[in-house]
Amino acid sequence: MNFMVNPFIIKTYVSKNLFCDREEELENLLRNCSNGINTTLISHRRMGKTGLIYRFFEEINDSNLDFYPIYVDIYASRSLSDFIKFLTEAILKSFPENTTFGRNFMSLIKSFRPLITFDPITGTPQVQITYQSPQEKEHTVKGLFDFLDARDKKIVLAIDEFQQIREYPETNTEELLRTYIQPLKNLQFIFCGSKKHMMIDMFSNIKKPFYASTQFLALDKIDQGRYHSFIETIFRDNGRSIEFEAVLYILEWTKRHTYYTQSLCNLIFSTDIKEIGIKEVKEACLQILQMNETIYLQYRQMLTSGQWNFLIAVAKEQEVSQITAKAFLSKYDIGTPANSKRIVRSLFDKELIMENTSKERTSYSVYDVFLSRWLEREY
Repeated sequence: MNFMVNPFIIKTYVSKNLFCDREEELENLLRNCSNGINTTLISHRRMGKTGLIYRFFEEINDSNLDFYPIYVDIYASRSLSDFIKFLTEAILKSFPENTTFGRNFMSLIKSFRPLITFDPITGTPQVQITYQSPQEKEHTVKGLFDFLDARDKKIVLAIDEFQQIREYPETNTEELLRTYIQPLKNLQFIFCGSKKHMMIDMFSNIKKPFYASTQFLALDKIDQGRYHSFIETIFRDNGRSIEFEAVLYILEWTKRHTYYTQSLCNLIFSTDIKEIGIKEVKEACLQILQMNETIYLQYRQMLTSGQWNFLIAVAKEQEVSQITAKAFLSKYDIGTPANSKRIVRSLFDKELIMENTSKERTSYSVYDVFLSRWLEREY
């Protein structure tokens, strides 16, 4: 049986032909790096910031710009040791040992007495370094940055989920990194993060080490018209047709959140239906909710009845700006304003509720769009 490659990508970046918009953000990244300005890139999770970074890296290569790009995701890191491990592995992945850069880097890390193995499935390098003291860790971090800064051309280092360094047991990590980063001349940074309040505090609080050291770039929803055109074009170029109103329904149901929009389109495309209308889209929506129902029911077991009830309330309202308003509290039997605030903080910490801030107001919605639609439908 022959299978067509699904063009609606949900896991990783493939190519600019399957990447929607972000032209303005891409231009900002190019301008900042060309002018020696570090960038703080903020967005909610699964909004497409990692895809934008890889799109930016592709643009660097296509434009023959004199930069080496490196991407490292530190979301899973729990300490400064992990930070060093992930950064080292990212450099090795970007510059294999059979390149001049790779050979020079391998010579450096051998001085750290590492244990280097390779993943038996992917072949990617895995590094383990043992330290005798905290000072050895700090020396290793400085050595890595100094090595990158001494290369023959500039390097763009994108560190994803940068706010994770605040979870490290080494409470001086922000101060340490800022001290080592500040004098670097050939190394440009893109600090990416999904916890907006943390990232803003790290880079805009005058009392913090990284204060005023970068330009902010916020990643929001893709323009509806551009996303609509993109979806129609992708279906058409792959031998399918989709009704105008069906695309509108997709964008409304997924709230134009990149991951959920791509996931729904991916499922619709996988059905191999040639002519797609609202009926087919709704069937795909229902299928997604049914596939995820076991997970959502598990959430209910993890939360208190008050938290679960509050989550349902926000889902049914879709967006709530007055969480202490009498009408909202009584409608959903939430209790006192203080109780409402307490529940919001708890759900926010669990990343089940997200905060949406604009010039006009601050509002709250369920982080997982599919969970929100399931709660809305079931309750």
